[in-house]
Amino acid sequence: MRRSRRAASTEHALVRLLAVGLALMMVSACAVRTDQIARDPNTVRIALNGWVGYEASAEVLAYVLREEMGYEVQLMRVSEQPSWQALDQGVLDVIVENWGHEDLMELYGPEGNGTVVDGGPNGNEGVIGWYVPAYMEEEYPEITTVEGLKEHTDLFRTAETGDQGEFLGGAPGFVTQDQGMIDAFDLDLEIVYAGSEASQITEVRRRYANEEPVLFYFYDPQWLQEELDLVRVDFPDYEEGCADDPSEVPCDYPAYELNKIFRAGFAETGDPAYQFLDNWTWTNADQNRVAQMIADEGMDPTDAAEVWVEENPDVWRPWIPKDVEPAG
Repeated sequence: MRRSRRAASTEHALVRLLAVGLALMMVSACAVRTDQIARDPNTVRIALNGWVGYEASAEVLAYVLREEMGYEVQLMRVSEQPSWQALDQGVLDVIVENWGHEDLMELYGPEGNGTVVDGGPNGNEGVIGWYVPAYMEEEYPEITTVEGLKEHTDLFRTAETGDQGEFLGGAPGFVTQDQGMIDAFDLDLEIVYAGSEASQITEVRRRYANEEPVLFYFYDPQWLQEELDLVRVDFPDYEEGCADDPSEVPCDYPAYELNKIFRAGFAETGDPAYQFLDNWTWTNADQNRVAQMIADEGMDPTDAAEVWVEENPDVWRPWIPKDVEPAG
């Protein structure tokens, strides 16, 4: 089963860059229910959102679909909200890691356009929060409380933020309520976006290595949690409705049971690719292992997926429908 996939990976990268834009233009003038636009039944189109944990999931699924089930797979690089629009317009078949987005489900789900359906849990448990390195808690034990953080925002001042402390965000398109929390708790902080997950990790690692102060938005599953000793800041627990006003959010992030979102027309086919994706679940540890191979060890994503698949047949074989014989 093991063979070089670098040429295929290059081809898939081009598809990721081009397919979404071209397909959106093609379907924009269609009058039919857009999620039912005819597609090649031998091709599965998976959204590829902008963090490495998501990429790890998508690459493993794509590898098994290609190598064990004989499908062509298009991994389409697109951010979170446009992924839903692409499902609605028939351009994508599945989002494999969704963080909430109840507003988008209302718009595109059964009570709205009827073009997407909830695919159920993917097995990953999602946590978003504010973090500091453990060495900061050791020096300032109170800093992981709201009142303690308020007293020490000056520790996070930078040349860019001046008299305010810096709160290091990731990418602006991520699920976030940080400004609402800053305002609700009257914290003297300014959000500075790193621009991407990779850029944020680079900056956090740099400061961690030098034991410099850093306060930042982060989450799990994320492979860096296994490498660095990080402590989450303790805010009041999330309660239903506490984040309804995004300008003032007096609570922590909710816990997320991460789930899959399918294009309704794809789910209605019931074909083996859909059944496979519907069956799929794995753990945070599974995702973190593949993500670490990609981001920390510098492996090609397809090669990282291949390694995991070869090491974990007892995990992925049950995802394949019973009437489909795996190739390997």
